Amino acid sequence: MSVAYDFAHSPATEFMSRPQHLLIDGRRVPSSSGRTFNSLNPATGQIIATIAEGGEVDVELAVVAARRAFEGPWRTMRASERGQILLRWADLLKAHAEEIIELESIDAGKPISATARQDFPAAVDTLIYYAGWADKISGDVVPVRDDALTYTVREPVGVVAAIVPWNFPLMIGMWKLAPALACGCTVVMKPAELTSLSALRIAELALEAGLPAGVFNVVTGPGRVVGDALVNHPDVDKVTFTGSPGVGRGIMKGAASNFKRVSLELGGKSANVIFDDADLEAASKAAGSGIFFNAGQVCSAGSRVLVQESVYDEVVERIAARAKSLRIGDPLDRKTALGPVISEKQMKSILDYVDIGQKEGARLVTGGTRVGERGYFIGPTVFADVEHEMRISQEEIFGPVVSVIKFRDEADALRIANGTAYSLAAGVWSRDIGKLQRFAKRARAGTVWMNTYGYTDVRLPWGGERDSGLGREHGTAAIDNFTEPKAVWMNLAV
Repeated sequence: MSVAYDFAHSPATEFMSRPQHLLIDGRRVPSSSGRTFNSLNPATGQIIATIAEGGEVDVELAVVAARRAFEGPWRTMRASERGQILLRWADLLKAHAEEIIELESIDAGKPISATARQDFPAAVDTLIYYAGWADKISGDVVPVRDDALTYTVREPVGVVAAIVPWNFPLMIGMWKLAPALACGCTVVMKPAELTSLSALRIAELALEAGLPAGVFNVVTGPGRVVGDALVNHPDVDKVTFTGSPGVGRGIMKGAASNFKRVSLELGGKSANVIFDDADLEAASKAAGSGIFFNAGQVCSAGSRVLVQESVYDEVVERIAARAKSLRIGDPLDRKTALGPVISEKQMKSILDYVDIGQKEGARLVTGGTRVGERGYFIGPTVFADVEHEMRISQEEIFGPVVSVIKFRDEADALRIANGTAYSLAAGVWSRDIGKLQRFAKRARAGTVWMNTYGYTDVRLPWGGERDSGLGREHGTAAIDNFTEPKAVWMNLAV
């Protein structure tokens, strides 16, 4: 396997070669400290951009700008006009699709075919969907008594801190931006330190679309500085975060300082359950995609495949064959199915779990090693003979590693599926509709897929409970996230 890039004619080259300043109050500015950090290409380990390292002073400037914009042009603008600006922004994203897709692929190590097929279209779809919501956020007239007109309105929550992860920076970033802006909020975004480039580029396009200065600000830098400053800032009204449970707990503590509203989409250890009456070819193929897509760096990845004992060996063989067939390599090659993991640190963490699994007694069927000497590639890894209590079954690995676990019957499958701290998603495969419905009803999961795995849509709620988070994104749930209901009484007896 070899990875070699020639950026001479890349549409993303010019952008990456520029100093990547912060975006505050409608202007690209260096950090107050002047410090910068390097962004690395995970496929090569090479530096691709130099990015401003924001700090507390920059957060203060961004929040002040966001508050000023919230109290001024954005909040008082007609809702339909806000929606039109968001639609113009979507048009600009589509006009720059090739550049943005390539930028995301290089910065995050994502196979460009998957970014073009899923991530980018989903981001644009999200923006268009919530642009349509901008002038449709309404309240109700509630007939409480004859001598009063009583009604409700929904008002924007205010200044939003959006803290975005590195696994789907463009798509998940838009999951937060689009509904917040449609509701009339202003945003300070902190993209992940490892993947900041797409946020900075789409922010420039937002200004070009007519978004007023201060409505959307981007402060790049480390979470322990920029993220903490946003969470603890007294003039931030809402925090929306996607990331790890540990950081999520810290955010809840920090948000308590002024009782900020918080929504959290955290980790997962999702069960993908295959009964012996399922279509084993379809189920095994989807099980492979469910864990190896994006190198397993997906909160809802089907990292635990539960298989009924009578077909267990066959399914293990099918998933292993799928793993061995995947093409690993250059993310910019459209034939690549599996790119690198995001960083050397993440690669080492995943390989440590491979060692843990073997020490616990699980059988390594395939993979489990670094691929190549350049970049952060790991071969798709299949563990068989995994016991439910093993660490590789209980802890989120966030890499291309699947644990295949045997179960006896429906009750046993449900016990194992619900037997972790997570509750983000689950899948179930069977030709028996009653069995599917019973499992869906009893599974502790925010999303249950039946005879499929992994689909999301902005029109459906997304999220989990326990270590998988708090609240829901997407659909009307996101409108609730970024608005506050207000009751109004008007005395008619005067």
